[in-house]
Amino acid sequence: MEKLSRIGLSALVTGSVASVISTAALAALAKLEGRGALEPTNATSHWLWGRKSRGRRDVDAAHTAVGYATHHASAVFWALPFEAWLAMQPPRSALELIGDAAMMSGIAATVDYGVAPKRITPGWEFALSNRSMVAAFAALAVGLACGAAASRALLGEAEMEQS
Repeated sequence: MEKLSRIGLSALVTGSVASVISTAALAALAKLEGRGALEPTNATSHWLWGRKSRGRRDVDAAHTAVGYATHHASAVFWALPFEAWLAMQPPRSALELIGDAAMMSGIAATVDYGVAPKRITPGWEFALSNRSMVAAFAALAVGLACGAAASRALLGEAEMEQS
């Protein structure tokens, strides 16, 4: 498989796994803080709906679907440079993979909350404490590492090394 195609396919797998894991963590963190499980996902739709997305606890297409689609696209976006980085490295141990995923998640957090305009942040600040936001980015790191491992299992390590 051509190297760029492999990186793109791996990013889709890795980002999808990271999206599911981090969304589950966001829901659990919100519940632990006495909020609705869907509030962080709904808040992610703030780039489109503004303040109307805050505090929404129920499922609706306008906020939940847009919020999840946005988060999913973001996870795939961050998985792309992560997979490109992994493709340039020799095969990684599980510990190295987790370290690389933590670094990528840290970069994502820095860009999302330190560089990006407020309108395009993940919006989690509207539903979670700072402590829970740190935990959510940790969950993103776990998701990236698990996704990269799943990608290698699905695509085959030997094929990836030949690309």
